[in-house]
Amino acid sequence: MNSSLREKSYFDQRATQEMEKHLHGVERDVRETMAYACRILAMTEQEAGLAGQISVRSRRPGAYWTLRFGLGFDEATPDDFIEVDRDLHTLTGEGMANPATRFHLWVYDARPDVNAIIHTHSPWASALAAARQPLVISQMDMTPLHDDCAFLADWPGVPIADQEGVIISEAIQDKKAIILAHHGYLTAGVSCEEATYLSVYLERAARMQIRARVFGPLTPVDDELAREAHDYLLKPSIVNATFNYWARQTHGIPPLPTK
Repeated sequence: MNSSLREKSYFDQRATQEMEKHLHGVERDVRETMAYACRILAMTEQEAGLAGQISVRSRRPGAYWTLRFGLGFDEATPDDFIEVDRDLHTLTGEGMANPATRFHLWVYDARPDVNAIIHTHSPWASALAAARQPLVISQMDMTPLHDDCAFLADWPGVPIADQEGVIISEAIQDKKAIILAHHGYLTAGVSCEEATYLSVYLERAARMQIRARVFGPLTPVDDELAREAHDYLLKPSIVNATFNYWARQTHGIPPLPTK
């Protein structure tokens, strides 16, 4: 073996430092970020009528920002986001919240680390949900969800009441994502960018799993290697740079008017 070979940790540390130096962030208002997130979800074909939801924890205690009810992800603009309180009364903006976002409150209460939630009935993740199949981490692009995707085996019904929020918040535990049997999925990120990133990769992972099953049983990635990839691919610099790339792929969002 060549004695000059360096440990992987050396390259990890070096890459991390260089990404922090060269992958510059983009300054956006929370509503602009959410509008881009919605367009990304639409671009990746995660629309299902008005069933999809997005929310971001507000700086105001017990409140969150969400897309006003009646709009699809593909038509969201920054002006279409409203701030609502615990009873879903609108505090900022015009319109009403999707009543099904009530369960988001329970996740936010249980998880101080979560600042953004996305829930959709996307085609491939919903196919896993319909088959009551948990995610199997069997390929590198699935690893951001390694040991981070819970599974709720029973559907509690349309999540417009408090009990559904209790069930979902308990089922997700400390994970960043969950597949909801007979329903769809949810991602819970430290930021709107991370929740979006996880959503796109969860839908891709579900598609890959369903396609790969044609060839036989799936072989999970080695646990240690999957954990290493999970931590690497969830570095904020990678998450944010990926989100910004996807944002550039959308048709663009009109900026908020300057005050």
